[in-house]
Amino acid sequence: MRYQISGKQIDIGEALQSHVKSELGETVDKYMQRPTDATVVFSRNAHEYICEATVHLSTGLTASASGRATEVYAAFEACREKMDKQLRRHKRRLKDHHKERSEPVEFGAADLYVLASDEDDATAEDESLTPVIVAEMETRVPTISVGEAVMQMELASKPLLVFRNEKHGGVNVVYRRDDGHVGWIDPRHSK
Repeated sequence: MRYQISGKQIDIGEALQSHVKSELGETVDKYMQRPTDATVVFSRNAHEYICEATVHLSTGLTASASGRATEVYAAFEACREKMDKQLRRHKRRLKDHHKERSEPVEFGAADLYVLASDEDDATAEDESLTPVIVAEMETRVPTISVGEAVMQMELASKPLLVFRNEKHGGVNVVYRRDDGHVGWIDPRHSK
């Protein structure tokens, strides 16, 4: 597994880097056989250290966790415990589905646009009804099942996930509803 360990405005020593590699590697290997890479970023906010970790798995799923503490090692341990919990839940769900993915997840490219908010347009006084594009990027859209999309959304702690449904190839969305449940949008079934 490849590691990228860095610090924002703080120096990360060799001892901390080797500790992160051994502990995070042990945690990930306990649940997943083929992790590809991990990114760990340490930062500081006033008296508190923050550790944010992202692990990319060969199945295409991404697990991310963060931890906070007054000491840098304690912040990493809090982050590692959250990562452990997420990976344990993910493995349990895979066992529950009694299905192993024989091939890695396919990703397709898609354009991603960030539009200006209404507050920015308020000064224009309806000069144009078209929103201003602030940023234009490319993102990856995975081809996975609905169950795997829900797992990936929860692992990444994101409010929604756009994916291509592997059953019919159409674009679908899963999202976290206000009541805590997960919603699924499949435009193929709309009339």
